[in-house]
Amino acid sequence: MDQCYANYHLYPGAGAHDDDASPREAEAGARKPPSDPTATGPHGRLGPAAPLPKETIVNRLFDPVRLGRHTLQNRLVMAPMTRSRAQFDGTPGEPAAEYYAQRASVGLIVTEGTQPSADGQGYLATPGIYTDAHVAGWRRITDAVHAKGGHVFVQLMHAGRMSHPDNTPHRRPGVAPSAIAPGAGMFTASGMQDIPVPRALATAEVRQTVQDFRHAARRAIEAGADGVEIHGANAYLIQQFFAPSANARTDAYGGSIENRARLAIEVAAAIAGEIGAERTAIRLSPGTTLWGIDEGAEGPGLYRHLVAELDGLGLAYAHVVHNGDESLLADIRKLWKGMLVLNRPGRPRADIGTDVASGLADLEAYGQMVLANPDFVARLKTGAPMNEADRASYFGGTSKGYTDYPSLRKVQAA
Repeated sequence: MDQCYANYHLYPGAGAHDDDASPREAEAGARKPPSDPTATGPHGRLGPAAPLPKETIVNRLFDPVRLGRHTLQNRLVMAPMTRSRAQFDGTPGEPAAEYYAQRASVGLIVTEGTQPSADGQGYLATPGIYTDAHVAGWRRITDAVHAKGGHVFVQLMHAGRMSHPDNTPHRRPGVAPSAIAPGAGMFTASGMQDIPVPRALATAEVRQTVQDFRHAARRAIEAGADGVEIHGANAYLIQQFFAPSANARTDAYGGSIENRARLAIEVAAAIAGEIGAERTAIRLSPGTTLWGIDEGAEGPGLYRHLVAELDGLGLAYAHVVHNGDESLLADIRKLWKGMLVLNRPGRPRADIGTDVASGLADLEAYGQMVLANPDFVARLKTGAPMNEADRASYFGGTSKGYTDYPSLRKVQAA
């Protein structure tokens, strides 16, 4: 979904932000767990001297953990997943409160990608968080999650060039670092269409985009969110600035590694200044090659620079979608002194918990399994089988495949 099916839409080019739910990521297969569980962990912690029993590995996931202002009930995170069920004006749909509340037993919910402005929308029926109506809609969701003892960060996602005019209220082409089309199609109300060439943002507009993120973060807090996660991954606007294939700028936001990383750092600093660093997080997907994104040979160096700069802001966490570069992941863990959330697309159930147990990650994020199993935590604890996700209902539609997945209790009572 948002990176998801994430955080790749069943509709080609429809959105995807994450995680183990993405069809494209799932096809890539499971990633290997850390190769050396005996190595020194982050913050000087020592990993286990020998492989741990599987029960011990999984049980560590259920330990409470402090994240920013809050103590989470476990170390499991619901990854952001686009569901395309918002109203046309961007107000979350009525069933969304039930959907998220059903999954409140995970330590942290990261919501579907939510546009910070009208220009930030890319896909059909995605929610926003910049108007009073949006705030009221999200307030119903956050209240429902909090009533179940959960915590929720709203993911702020600017789609950039991954947009079609037919999907947005203002009917304008998408905006991007440069006027370079992604070479992909997108699902619209009238069917699949090619994504048009975006309009390049002027330097002043880039700075206004930073302010749009700041405003959206404030509105998310007004809506009761515990924090926000900046979407800096999966080929959307912020990652478009990282990639020379999408960014041919010659101003302060293009060219060098430092310039291409500048927008992400400015957005993070602006949001941290507005709502507090402890309520601000960021998601990154080093090495993603979705929709024409190519970060080039300098890509790993860009992320090392970016992570070091972001670490100085004291953010709540960094959320990394791992695409296979184990050396870079190890360097990120060394450079990032704060909490690290790790998502390995396609990870099999048997490997759940290994990154937390080894000390490589502080929390682990899952998408498709949480989508299909509202009681994901209970099923992990008891070893119960998991529901299979219905991919045909990932995007849009009714309660089918959204709020009707059966819990263990319902199955046992039947």
